[in-house]
Amino acid sequence: MADVTQEAAAPKKTAKSAPKAESKFELPKFELPAFEFPKFEVPTAEVPAAFREIAEKSVAQAQAGYAKLKAAAEETTDVIEDTYETARAGVLAYNVKALDAFKVNTDAAFGFARELIGAKTLADVIELQTAFARKSFETFSAQAKDLQETAQKVATETVEPVKAATEKALKDFKAA
Repeated sequence: MADVTQEAAAPKKTAKSAPKAESKFELPKFELPAFEFPKFEVPTAEVPAAFREIAEKSVAQAQAGYAKLKAAAEETTDVIEDTYETARAGVLAYNVKALDAFKVNTDAAFGFARELIGAKTLADVIELQTAFARKSFETFSAQAKDLQETAQKVATETVEPVKAATEKALKDFKAA
């Protein structure tokens, strides 16, 4: 039994591999020359006080300009957000009114169709048609006027923040 376990533990021999062919070509060995980089010394010079003062003023002006630009950008972002929200709310109100008008008109058309079915004579049909046309025209006129007023209100309210911001910017520009 000991012989079996030793045989299993020993690696199995495979077919003989061919001996590796040796390369007869060798690359010549070169040594790179050592270069020394010249050392450049930066001359030390005292910066005149006037130049330092000008540089400090320039940095201060740049910082002040950046602060103003940042504040203007934040104000513009706020105006855009307000304008977008106002426009969104206005368009929603307009769409609700338009859907209400559509519902009223659809209900009137179905009511007219019901009345037409119940008509007994041609005179009744003509009378119903005339009354429906008159009422439809009045309703349509009122709806169109209401939608026009809503659209005008939305446009005015949407432009108001932009107008106020523009006036403020022009006032600030004139003051500066």
